[in-house]
Amino acid sequence: MNHAPLSPCSLDISDDELVSISVRDLNRQLKMRGLSRDEIVRMKQRRRTLKNRGYAASCRIKRIEQKDELETEKTQEYRDLELMAENNNKMREEIDSLHNKYLALKKFAAEKCIPLPPELETFP
Repeated sequence: MNHAPLSPCSLDISDDELVSISVRDLNRQLKMRGLSRDEIVRMKQRRRTLKNRGYAASCRIKRIEQKDELETEKTQEYRDLELMAENNNKMREEIDSLHNKYLALKKFAAEKCIPLPPELETFP
């Protein structure tokens, strides 16, 4: 979009100032400078464009930060999952070991004619 050049008295408002100034103060300054209606409209359009750029930039930054946080969280979840799998495998090995010891003791008791309590007879 081509804009007609602004009058020299409007050029002393920097982009930063244009974005940060309140609407009331901007209107007051534009009136005091004696700008034409077209120049005022262009300044306000410029202000809106700059503000929209700022909003878009902050949204991009926020989206990138959220993505980074989610990636970190995902990585931690995978680590936790791996740790749980390791713990689960260790517990299975421990259970298998205890079960084998139980079977060996049960076999020993049968060979030596040692009676087992009834509650132990129900285990496989």
